[in-house]
Parts: sequence; C-alpha cells; structure tokens
Amino acid sequence: GRLRVGAAIGIGKDREVRTEALIKAGVDVLVIDTAHGHSKDVLDAVLDTKENFPDCQLLAGNVATKEGALDLIKSGADAIKVGVGPGSICTTRVVAGVGIPQLSAIMETAEVSSKYGIPIIADGGIKFSGDITKALAAGALSVMIGNLFAGTDESPGEIVLYQGRSYKVYRGMGSLEAMKEGSRDRYFQGDVESEAKLVPEGIEGRVPYRGALSYCIQQLIGGLKAGMGYVGAKTIQELQQKAKFVRITSSGLRESHVHDVIITKEAPNYRLE
Repeated sequence: GRLRVGAAIGIGKDREVRTEALIKAGVDVLVIDTAHGHSKDVLDAVLDTKENFPDCQLLAGNVATKEGALDLIKSGADAIKVGVGPGSICTTRVVAGVGIPQLSAIMETAEVSSKYGIPIIADGGIKFSGDITKALAAGALSVMIGNLFAGTDESPGEIVLYQGRSYKVYRGMGSLEAMKEGSRDRYFQGDVESEAKLVPEGIEGRVPYRGALSYCIQQLIGGLKAGMGYVGAKTIQELQQKAKFVRITSSGLRESHVHDVIITKEAPNYRLE
C-alpha cells in the first residue's frame, strides 16, 4: 500500500552507517551505485553488505560485460545495473576511452544473468519509447531513465527560457558541479581534496521542458505496448523469445526517423533535440 523506496549507498567510508540507517528506516532496495561496478572495492562492498544484511535486496553496478555481471552475482548482488557511458550527459567513453554500446552490453550481461535468475536493469541510452522495447527484448527486465524525465515538472532542475522555449537544467552525476557536491565517490575520486584536480565524466546542460511526469510515462508505456504488439508478445519473457534484431546501415537509420519533411507540429513522443 505504499511506494517502493530505493537508496544508493556507494562505497565511501560512511557506507556501513548509511546502510544500517536506511534498513532501519524501511528501505526496500539498496543500490551500490558506481561508474565501475567491476572493481574490487565494489565487489567487496556487495559481499560485505549481503553478509551483514542478508535479507536486504541489493542492486549493484554499473557493468557492461558478462565477466562483470558474473562477479557481481557471485558476490551476492540480487540485481545488476548495466551501462557504461550510454547516458546523454555522460562523457566516460570519450574521457576515459571505456564503454560498450548499450544494446551490446545488455545482450552480453543477459547471457550470464539469465542463467542465475538475476534481473538486469538497462541504465542509460533511452531516447525514445522504442529504445525501451529494444532494451527489454535484448534481455533487460527494466530500464532506468534520466534525460526523458529531466524536463518534467517533478524533476529538481530549474526552468530556464532560451530563444523563446522553456528548458530545465540537467546535469550528470559525473559533471564537475555534481562531483563538487558529493558524487565524486561514484567515480572513485573521493580522496581528491582539490576541486581543481577532479576529472569529470559528465556535463551539465538543458533539456526541453516536458510538463507532467505522468503524461511522459503514459507515452513511454504506450510505445512499449505498441512494440510488444507488433512482435506479438504479451509478456516481457515472450518479447525476449520472439524479438529478432537486424543490423541496419546509416541509411536505414535515417529512414527510420522522420525524413523529407519539415516538422510543423511536434508529436508528444518524438523530438530530435
């Protein structure tokens, strides 16, 4: 009869204190949330948390390989977050030179997670409702969305006016401003004392104002339902069994989008900004 509540604890020095306090407060799921989930510190944190709090549901990440997924599973993770660099405000792939295209990462990690019955969450890279369909078809059981929700009324960003249109401020956890305010642990820079020495892996920008979150979600769910209908699937499991992926060219991608016209009225579920 209440909303489910999750909380991120990271791998900082206060992890154990935060974990205990959150569990006492009744949190439903804990998230060990880092940019590099396939690291010794994260694996140790997962193992330690599950040993001390065996009844807590623990989500860990992020990873993008089957080796990373397997090690998190062996450490005790109840679910795995997948995605290194696919987010719209993430620069990890160009700053660090590390990452795997999101669909490939989902497929690879799902090979392992499905054998152990561990769900994976596709984190990042969702630009249209059709991307949700593809992520689930590739092996994810849920998705995490930032950009599409950042422009809604419920998001914390302030509304700004630019060239006659309304936008909301949106920043990545790896942006310099976010790291200054406490997210540096997520990028293993918690010991960096000087802000001048921080190496950001994200940016701060703006996204179009989208109105109420409920309407945005309605459009996303509608697109997912349509996608499952085209495939002939009633459930996510059936979608994963029936879906077929086809490699397309850049010409095929252009053909997939609106072309040979000038848009005069925006659709609520299609923007190219």
